[in-house]
Amino acid sequence: MTRAIGRVDRIYRYPVKSMAGSRLTEARLGWHGLDGDRRFAFRRRAARGGVPWLTASRLPELILYRPCDGEGADADATPTHVRTPDGRVLDLWGRELADELGQRFEGGVDLLQLGAGIFDEAPVSILARATVGTLETESGRPLDLRRFRPNVVVATAEGRAFEEDAWVGRSLRFGAEPEPATVAVTLRDLRCVMINLDPDTAAADANVQKTAVRLNDNHAGVYGTVLSPGTIGVGQEVFLVEDAGPARA
Repeated sequence: MTRAIGRVDRIYRYPVKSMAGSRLTEARLGWHGLDGDRRFAFRRRAARGGVPWLTASRLPELILYRPCDGEGADADATPTHVRTPDGRVLDLWGRELADELGQRFEGGVDLLQLGAGIFDEAPVSILARATVGTLETESGRPLDLRRFRPNVVVATAEGRAFEEDAWVGRSLRFGAEPEPATVAVTLRDLRCVMINLDPDTAAADANVQKTAVRLNDNHAGVYGTVLSPGTIGVGQEVFLVEDAGPARA
């Protein structure tokens, strides 16, 4: 069974893991998520096992660095530079940027690029707009969608908070084309402290995550893997399909 559940409201891409993202009107969804999404990350030299990446959970100011081109404009899928919080434009692969981040973190870092992306759980993150609205109301403060770092925000027809939880084990089709982009929804998104961080200042408010814990066991949004590549665009209708089918390895 397939039914329409809403429309694509926002699309975001994050070329460098934990740095600022770009808002898009349209994006190509490939086997490894949105083209250009999280293809770069800074590895902590001192990491011994576990997750080696430098993230905003360890260095909150990282979200204030913005991938860009050599002139400082927001980058397309492959940035060449990064605009720092104080406005400097540094070479993404340059020693100056790596040294600055290493000093802020008090440990050395090195940049890595992976064609398949550098993801926490799965290559696509999806969030219902109503979920953020409820967290905003319950936490008593305005919440920018960028706190949650989604790839796709869906404005659902029902407008229920945490509606995404029921999508796990099913799939989402984007658009009514004969071969639409399709994502198998694999698990709920268990949130970390990053949702506490203001995307414009990096100031933290622990009440945001506490609200997610209280309302939905610290989950907000879902992760998915790609079943069929295609194009996703703002305003596109989103369809829920009961049987997600086998996910691509």
